[in-house]
Amino acid sequence: MGLLIKVKGRSIEEIRYYLEFTAEYVIEGKIIGFPTDSVYGLGGDPQNLEVINKIFNIKFRDQSKGLLLLLSDIEEAKKVAEFNLMAEKLAEHFWPGQLTLILNKKEPNIIPPELTAFKNTIGIRVPNNKIILEILNILKKEKNFGGLIGTSANYSGEPPSVSGDEVAKKFLSPIDLIIDGGKSLSKLPTTIVDCTSNSPEVLRIGAITEEEILEVLNQEDLRVDGA
Repeated sequence: MGLLIKVKGRSIEEIRYYLEFTAEYVIEGKIIGFPTDSVYGLGGDPQNLEVINKIFNIKFRDQSKGLLLLLSDIEEAKKVAEFNLMAEKLAEHFWPGQLTLILNKKEPNIIPPELTAFKNTIGIRVPNNKIILEILNILKKEKNFGGLIGTSANYSGEPPSVSGDEVAKKFLSPIDLIIDGGKSLSKLPTTIVDCTSNSPEVLRIGAITEEEILEVLNQEDLRVDGA
């Protein structure tokens, strides 16, 4: 049975002990549930293969799909991914925020290939949520890498969780700790943009619209997956 820590309505300084405790759990190879600026996430140490496999198993997720990565800032993101000009523009404008970028992986990489299903691309973002950002910053300081697996807190194929209580009902037994920050301010998933070719491709439209992406890139046409 995991721990459920309720922190809604409290300042970062008031809950700092719990956030440091949570970061230590991550370093120890444990699985956590947490709020983001989108839906709730499940995560753990992305450099720990045992943790990666455990998250796949907990979610009943097809291991050919890979997992996304949350980073504390673009500096940490550049440790694992190659940024072209297009990605730089989008990250500068939308991060921290609800945009996931698909980029080419750096080679060699500090992340086990199992995380990305042995593909040469990786999905990353910097979330705009004080709780998870502070945990990521603590990991950057203590572990020299401010990164965390950031997959949605749901069983594969089911709707995502939008509150700590929902996560607890589904996962309190198989995971080690849940930080409950109340209901998600946004119930929309992140927008996903593939920046690995010469023109961007939207794989999923979420909180950020196609028009907003076009405006930042100043392009007339944007490829949308399936179009």
